[in-house]
Amino acid sequence: MRRIVVRGVFALLGLLTGTGLIIGTAVAQGKGGAPAQVVKIAFMDPLSGPFAAVGQNQLKHFQYIAEMVNAKGLAGPGVRLEIVPFDNKNSPQESLTLLRTITDQGIRYVTQGNGSHVGIPLSDAVTKHNERNPTQSMVYLNYAAVDPDLTNAKCSFWHFRFDANNDMKMEALTTYMKDRKEVSNVYLINQNYSHGQQVARAAKEMLGRKRPDVKIVGEDLHPLGQVRDFSPYIAKIRAANADTVITGNWGTDLTLLVRAARDAGLTATFYTYYGGVIGTPTAMGAAGAERVRMVAYWHPNIEKYPGEDLYTGFKKKFGEEFYTLASYTSLTMLAEAIKRNGGNADPLRVAHTMSGMKMPSLMGEIEMRGTDHQLQQPLFIATWARVGGAVKHDVEKTGHSWRTEQAVPSFVGAQPTSCQMQRPAKP
Repeated sequence: MRRIVVRGVFALLGLLTGTGLIIGTAVAQGKGGAPAQVVKIAFMDPLSGPFAAVGQNQLKHFQYIAEMVNAKGLAGPGVRLEIVPFDNKNSPQESLTLLRTITDQGIRYVTQGNGSHVGIPLSDAVTKHNERNPTQSMVYLNYAAVDPDLTNAKCSFWHFRFDANNDMKMEALTTYMKDRKEVSNVYLINQNYSHGQQVARAAKEMLGRKRPDVKIVGEDLHPLGQVRDFSPYIAKIRAANADTVITGNWGTDLTLLVRAARDAGLTATFYTYYGGVIGTPTAMGAAGAERVRMVAYWHPNIEKYPGEDLYTGFKKKFGEEFYTLASYTSLTMLAEAIKRNGGNADPLRVAHTMSGMKMPSLMGEIEMRGTDHQLQQPLFIATWARVGGAVKHDVEKTGHSWRTEQAVPSFVGAQPTSCQMQRPAKP
């Protein structure tokens, strides 16, 4: 009798797998004891090494949002999301090795964001895997790798970007800067890989077009995650008589840069992409007030947005800041796509549904542009300021937070695309 029961269970599992009920080989109990579909999403980012604090914080973002999606049933009845962490050590080679492990485990969705040097080969590897294994296709949810090539020459049907790319952010930033008469001598300092190189290129191109009177008085590209003392760079910025610094640095490379500027008493204004990333607010403290700005798709003091409880709930649970709204937009759009497919989480069906999808989000309507799979969303220019009035959410117990200087509609940052996407047939 026991053998019959066991065989029956395996037969049932085989049937469920064949119908697409199990994604990632996980079965859980739904309401009323019915089998629940568990959609596993591999989270692949640095959980050790110099960028571990960023990766671990963002892993918590995705786990927190997955719990919210499940609690609200956003993917439909009986569908649950589960985040499975993988430490890629911020290495492209390690990431590609992990991708094989992820595919072997039957996980069909992967999310990554810390570094386009990882994102570009990862997108290529996912695309090639899907060409070789069309019945075991995967989808790459890119939440922060912002090299424009990922939605231009290197675009892929299987890649979806939920952050604004470098050019979109620089378009918004320089549109704001063109009216700032105090911006005269600009110094560019960035990490020496595709992202940092793209930031420097876009800054020179767009400032040259909008403010031809502005001088680029210096430029540095430094090794990624290897510089421990930025004081020599700060000395060069001071010697160049720069009044403005533009940087796409993130993680420890921004934290240590800002700290060195603070310690040296540098009075230049910093325009950043990632001033809100964990640890950077603490490094700025009071010294950064009114002198550090960032371009972002979200910050905690934007007025009249419906997601304040998301920020406060995360902070209460983890004692850390919630700042990566792409964790929310990516998982809620994935959930909505599954729901629109009647609970079918097959990656090909979901990818076709997400391509061109419009849906409401915390900052209004968002659109996953079908031509290149680049999310279109509003952007904001914000200044680091003392808490008070509209600046109400104290970040990292510094007594300071972000104040909106300018809201930038989606169409301002939107960029043309050279993407020639190869689309598989709809199922």
